[in-house]
Amino acid sequence: MEYLSAAFMGLLQGVTEFLPVSSSGHLSLFQNFFNGQAPDALFNVLLHFATLLAVFVYYWHDIADMIAEFFRGAVALVRRDGSETAPPARRLVLMVILATLPLVVVLPFKSKVEALGASTLFIGCALLVTGLLLFASDRLRPGRKNERTMTVTDALLIGCAQALAVVPGLSRSGTTISAGTARGLDRTFAVRFSFLMSLPAVLGATLLEVIDAAKTGVDPALIPQYILGMAVAAVSGYFAIRLVNLLAKKGRFGAFAYYCWAVGIVTIIATFVLK
Repeated sequence: MEYLSAAFMGLLQGVTEFLPVSSSGHLSLFQNFFNGQAPDALFNVLLHFATLLAVFVYYWHDIADMIAEFFRGAVALVRRDGSETAPPARRLVLMVILATLPLVVVLPFKSKVEALGASTLFIGCALLVTGLLLFASDRLRPGRKNERTMTVTDALLIGCAQALAVVPGLSRSGTTISAGTARGLDRTFAVRFSFLMSLPAVLGATLLEVIDAAKTGVDPALIPQYILGMAVAAVSGYFAIRLVNLLAKKGRFGAFAYYCWAVGIVTIIATFVLK
């Protein structure tokens, strides 16, 4: 693996992981149309870890509060102290946990779902659906719900959207943000909740991939390329999060909708032309 290839894979992972355009879809298209090689198991783990770092850096205040309230909540549960109203950060922890539960249902079908990435026609159609979700999200009336007022039903339905978005071509961030907006979440909070709820999902997937990566071993000669790819993924991911937050405040996901439609249409046409 060359340095340029490592940097490109890092950029592809960092940008598409957070922008609502489907990282899995773009990676599959890159492999199918340009004979690109998928990153090896260890590099794939490291790239996902780098994007996790981007979320931690951007939302470190929220995450620190959530970790503290998780333990405080556990202590209160042991003591059976229900006299106090749960702080916002503690409610947010609960909502993130609830939103993660639907992913458990998908795990047994993970390999079959990932196999859909071999079909460029399927990915093209999925990108069109992603565009429709983003286009509709822009036109919904802004909600006011936040961690204080969102409900268990809200969290579970947004979690179902995240589980659905494991399908290649469906954007995880785009699907969950659209679902949150549809459930009446404040646009800025919908983005924040989407990225925070991605932490256990991505961390869990990364841990599973670590097992596969450990079997293949590490080539010391590739370590500099790995570090470069991680750095590019982390930095590009951080700025991608900033961009999504900026556009969410203005309700302007339309540009991403048109992008997904354009890529989806070109993909479908290319699938038939190149057969």
